[in-house]
Amino acid sequence: MKLSHLYISTFLLLTCHAVKAQEISLDPVTVTSSLIEKRASESGRNIAVIKGDYFQNLPVHSIDDLLRYVPGVEMQARGPMGSQSDIVLRGGTYQQVLVILDGLRLNDPNTGHFSSYIPIAPSEIERIEVLKGASSAIYGSEAVGGVIHVISKTFAAKMAADNEENIHKTTVTGSLSGGEYGFLGANVGAFMQRDKLAVSIGGVSNNAHGVDQRGTTGYFHNHTVSLSANYALSPEWNVALRSSFDYRDFSAQNFYTTSRADTADEQVKTSWNQIKVGYKKGRSSFSLDAGYKFVQDQYLFNSTSIRNNSKSKLWQGLLTWQQILTNSTTLVAGLNFQNKNIASNDRGNHSINQWAPFVTLSQRIGESFNISPSIRFDWRENIGTEAVPQVNISYKKEHWQLRGSAGKTIRDADFTERYNNYNKPIVSNGSSVGDPSLKAESSFSYEAGADWFLSNFKLSGTLFQRRQDNLIDYTSTPYAQMPRKENLLPTGVYGLAKNVASVNTTGAELDFQFAKTLNDHQKIWLTTGLTWLNSESSEATPSFYISSHARFLGNFSVLYQIKSFSFSVNGIYKNRAKREATAIEATITREYFVINAKAEYSIIPKTLSVFAQADNLGNTKYSDLLGSKMPGRWLMGGLKYNFMQ
Repeated sequence: MKLSHLYISTFLLLTCHAVKAQEISLDPVTVTSSLIEKRASESGRNIAVIKGDYFQNLPVHSIDDLLRYVPGVEMQARGPMGSQSDIVLRGGTYQQVLVILDGLRLNDPNTGHFSSYIPIAPSEIERIEVLKGASSAIYGSEAVGGVIHVISKTFAAKMAADNEENIHKTTVTGSLSGGEYGFLGANVGAFMQRDKLAVSIGGVSNNAHGVDQRGTTGYFHNHTVSLSANYALSPEWNVALRSSFDYRDFSAQNFYTTSRADTADEQVKTSWNQIKVGYKKGRSSFSLDAGYKFVQDQYLFNSTSIRNNSKSKLWQGLLTWQQILTNSTTLVAGLNFQNKNIASNDRGNHSINQWAPFVTLSQRIGESFNISPSIRFDWRENIGTEAVPQVNISYKKEHWQLRGSAGKTIRDADFTERYNNYNKPIVSNGSSVGDPSLKAESSFSYEAGADWFLSNFKLSGTLFQRRQDNLIDYTSTPYAQMPRKENLLPTGVYGLAKNVASVNTTGAELDFQFAKTLNDHQKIWLTTGLTWLNSESSEATPSFYISSHARFLGNFSVLYQIKSFSFSVNGIYKNRAKREATAIEATITREYFVINAKAEYSIIPKTLSVFAQADNLGNTKYSDLLGSKMPGRWLMGGLKYNFMQ
């Protein structure tokens, strides 16, 4: 049986077990589409929302693991359990997705390879909102394929006003697990709210000596610790703070090269600090957000090379004002500032400033029609100012919504794309090389879709197209054609960062969500996504990351609970272009299907559970990126604790 047939059969089987369900709304209130709280059905956008609590119940270990099974999200994993994954939405490159934590940008100025290193413990996550498609008019650069917005429990907490009843909530969660290849994992967290104060703390750790590789092992030691608080100073004013630390130490063999001499390891340290001051009274609200991110990346190609040491900093401020003008009209205006800089023995020392005022209007016309025009003016040092407009429309009648969106997107090259391997004495064959003369990307995206809502069921279909100019990607380039030849080998072939003249991406999405409480003892939750993509480039030689995205992607998650027993399954099917690297005997197969499963039994109901888990249950041999082999079947188990008051 072909893998595609196996995936579809599995999907239909799971769906048939779920069709009898009927009751939980899947039309949540979101803020990501326009910075204004509104129902997903009023946004004009395709938005997937997943609750943070599902992290505890699904067979996942890290946030990037969880994102792999969100409909339409393609995670191109280089290593397991949080080592490194590139995020791709609607094709394109890993640089074209913006990651946001509680309203502030997380994308690192050094490289988009770090976008999945989200500095928050899973226990602190209230929900993750995935906005698919163009969003630069609101969020600026990188929001080309879409936005991943992580919203925490403390920043989302509704604080008690002086005249309200007392709010007392306490939640404590924890799990310990172990398994093959020396795996040891822990995930702990606590959330407490007392009237005007909400506090949350959590941590996650995944460790293993890993599976055997060529001359090394696929080891990893990945840890995240975060702390946050929200305090209501008065009925109108509140202040929220977050501080976190993230550390990843992992084998990085062939993460960035296809060289046989590559036995790399890498350590990435991230610290994140954030403060938000908010004011809300009547129809007016105001917020001032500030954030500071520091990342130290240390990469060693092999034991005879010099370790890259890069330190990047991101300073940012976000001023937002919202005014409800009428019951049908809301206006949001704001100003975003960013300072990006890097100090590196490989990429050199560089800095850039960016300012961007923006405005968005949400207008309801009648009972069913909504329109949201937005515009942003993005000024970037040494590049100039660019206007970025967008409009979203939706029409909702009873259980149906029709929606559409059109907008411009932009993205500037990061420091790696401009300066990678510039300061090394010699650059190994097969390595990637930057180009300081890169132009900024620009594109125009448009989409149309429809949603069918019932109380417990949502089916969404979307058609989209993105026309891109000056897209930045890496292409295989021999020494003779390199724009500069210092520190390069005359016999070498390199991955040169360059502007691809034009790329047109066309696609379709079909998303299905279902949730149902069958009775007092049974619950079921199902989500799945099917995505078809076609990218056509004006370049004769295919570029690396454009050609790596899936042409067809299917992913799903199922969670079924009955009394003290629960069972969950995640699955991914990909069909993409086949590639080979004979020097390292690596192959990207045309298709693969991977399924993970977890079974759990409550020893003490709602308090203490024991679980067993199998990652890659079918022992599939696969890679998402050429040379970065993912592990086969991996068995593990452990204990989970929950307390709620």
